[in-house]
Amino acid sequence: MEYFTHSEKELIALGKKLAAKFKPGNVVLLSGNLGAGKTTLTKGVAQYFGIKKAITSPTFSLMNIYPLRTKNSELRTLVHIDTYRLENEEKLIEIGVEDYLGALDTVCLIEWPEKLNKILRDKKIIKIEIEHDVDGRKIKIERL
Repeated sequence: MEYFTHSEKELIALGKKLAAKFKPGNVVLLSGNLGAGKTTLTKGVAQYFGIKKAITSPTFSLMNIYPLRTKNSELRTLVHIDTYRLENEEKLIEIGVEDYLGALDTVCLIEWPEKLNKILRDKKIIKIEIEHDVDGRKIKIERL
């Protein structure tokens, strides 16, 4: 599946649209160059789930956890992970990522997933690749 957006507003709207399709336990892998729009798409996902807090990439903290207060959903947590500065998978394991990856009340979004192999095995993966150029962003979505 492919989408094309021409603005940040459209990318956020796409994030909302995609979030409506996420299921408990999904692990969403966000790939793209610096500035491609991974965090902007995540802002749309967060808005869909009613998160009012400002969404920033957890480049230094590695993982941000947002409780969801939706009454009509099995989802209770949105986790945003950024592995750009990650040395190795063990660092994520040390901070408790395995408590969330694939959890049946959680959706995880991971920026820079290329650094992860072991901890993503046997997870419900959705791959989203964002390519940015002067005309906008091409977003490719692949469900595994």
